[in-house]
Amino acid sequence: MRALIADDDRGTTAILAKSLGRWNFDVTVAHDGGTAWDLLAATEDPSLAILDWMMPTLDGLGLCRRIRQDPARAHMYVILLTGRDSRADLVAGLDAGADDYLIKPFDLEELRARVHVGIRVLTLQERLAARVIELRSALANVKQPAACFRFAATASASAATRITGSRWTATSRITRTSSSAMGSVRRVSRPCAPTSSAARYE
Repeated sequence: MRALIADDDRGTTAILAKSLGRWNFDVTVAHDGGTAWDLLAATEDPSLAILDWMMPTLDGLGLCRRIRQDPARAHMYVILLTGRDSRADLVAGLDAGADDYLIKPFDLEELRARVHVGIRVLTLQERLAARVIELRSALANVKQPAACFRFAATASASAATRITGSRWTATSRITRTSSSAMGSVRRVSRPCAPTSSAARYE
């Protein structure tokens, strides 16, 4: 798993990089916010970012907002690391998009526990994303036979309509022919009018 550390204090970045390395992270380090953003754009996106609040060129809050506004990086788990410890600062950091907030000087065991929380969240996100892909694939497979069934049903209905129409036409013709024939029979079989006696002896 990849991690980004952005802090202008080189002593802090050295401690963080060594610790994350022991926790099986592939670590990238930046010493200002602008460089950190450029590294995010140029390399494979890390899953975890630990950002200092006060940095040159782009502070931690600004970097955090950029990450959240970018759909390709919005999934990243962000820990904001700062010496600012007021409640207002905590709220501002979380509002900017940080997932967690750690105050300097920090305890390494506390950092490890918070990082592991991030790992659990990221793992759940990955499982959820994989499940969504599976469900979309299953839905696509269901829709395809349904579309074929609708096409077959429409074709059958159309054929039935044509057959019914043909039968109706044939029946109408037979009926007209039968009526015409019966009319002819009646005309042929009609009895002749009897002649008078006087006419017979003349």
